[in-house]
Order: sequence, then structure tokens, then C-alpha cells
Amino acid sequence: MELNKIYNESNLETMKRMPDFFLDLTVTSPPYDGLRTYNGYSFPFEEIAQELYRVTKIGGVVVWVVADGTINGSRTGTSARQMLHFMKVGFNLHQRLFYEKAGPPPDPTRYEETIEEMFVFSKGKPKTINLIKDKKNRWANTKQFGNKSTREKDGTLTPKPAQVINEYGKRTSVWRYSTGYGYSSEDNCAFEHPAIFPELLAGDHIISWSNEGDLVYDCFMGSGTTAKMAHKLNRNWIGSEISKQYVELAEKRLSPYLAQTSLF
Repeated sequence: MELNKIYNESNLETMKRMPDFFLDLTVTSPPYDGLRTYNGYSFPFEEIAQELYRVTKIGGVVVWVVADGTINGSRTGTSARQMLHFMKVGFNLHQRLFYEKAGPPPDPTRYEETIEEMFVFSKGKPKTINLIKDKKNRWANTKQFGNKSTREKDGTLTPKPAQVINEYGKRTSVWRYSTGYGYSSEDNCAFEHPAIFPELLAGDHIISWSNEGDLVYDCFMGSGTTAKMAHKLNRNWIGSEISKQYVELAEKRLSPYLAQTSLF
């Protein structure tokens, strides 16, 4: 397959041409509930999950960003059903992460909902883990003793040296981003798409679960966010997008970046 290209077709058509064990990482966000008939199209989720399992390398990861809608006063539970189906086809649920953003219009019957789930599925144990350390430690640069000694097999105690706490530790499971126009992307044209996720979110997952030179896929490419960040982070990429309108938008957005040779 040609790399670094958006295929204007169903993601099932794209994946059909991929060999087994082809992808290092998928970062995607499918249409949610009421947006299921996205720009006139609908998606067979169960088949997509099965194909993603086939084309993902052993140790590869799929990041699935999703949220529930509300129908007839009830939350749909779509995200939970999708999570369980990914596990049914063979993926491990490596971690459930949460993406916090600006809240939707207020609902007088509920607490304000500001998070979407980010399921990190792996095919076996993840082969690449580059945890981001950007949480400021309160006790940075001080000594942490923890257990002051270690008991040896003969019962004696060996003193344990103090550890100096680093300035930054790994982030929590809640990732916070400024969202909306002018925040989710630096590219104004990206907002012609109805539902983009933050560039930094895509970039942080690409950093966390892949290495330079790896192959990153987005089966719902939309405005091209995953492709842009994969390119800037020295990864190869492939995208599927069934809407010709959105393919044209993504190509317009990507054009100036693909012309650049210098990255971050």
C-alpha cells in the first residue's frame, strides 16, 4: 500500500488491502451515536473492530476516542458496548483514559459532562510505551525515603538510599486540553469539519504508543489531525475517509506540512 496517503473509501476497503500484522498504532475517533450517519454514511462497527485486530501488529495499539449521546433521556452506553466488543475480538484493554474538554451546553438534569473516554487497546502487551511526564511534582528535588531498608533472605536489613524526587512525574489518566475554535488546531480550515479532536491529543498518543518510523492509521481520518501529527512526529501514516468533502479538506490542511522537511 502507498503510505502517507488518505484513501477516499470505506475503512473496510482500505484494511482489506492491508496484510496481517501491518499497523503499529491506530488513533481514531468514530462518529458518536447521533452522528452515526456521518455526512450521509453509516459504519459497521463490529466488522471494523475485527479488521483492526487482524491488521494490528502483535504489541500494536488502537486508541479509540468515544463518548455517549443521550436518546429519550437516557445515556446510550455505546462506549461501554464498543469497549467490550474490542475485547471480544481479542484486544486487551490496556487502559481507560479520559479526555477533559470544555463542556457542552448545560443540561438542567445532569452534572456538566466534560470528558470523553479514550480506550487504549493492545494486541497482547504493548510493544512501545513512552509515558509522558509533565505532571509537576509537589515535592520535586526533595529526598524520598520510602522503605528505609530492605530485608535480605537471611533476615538482615540493608539500608535503602534516599531517592530524589524528579521535577515532573507521569501524567494522570485524565488528559486536559483547551478545545474549540482556535484551540483544538492552529489550522483554521480544520474547523470546517464538525467534530475534530485536539491536535495535542493525537500527538500525545502517537508519542506514547509508537516510535519514529512506525506506521500510524486513522480509520476515520476526518480533517486529517492524526495524519498531521504523525507527519510532524516522524511517523508514517495512512488514513481512510469515506467522505470526498472531508478528504479534500484534510488534503488542503496537510499540504503545507507535507511540503516541509523540518519537523518539531
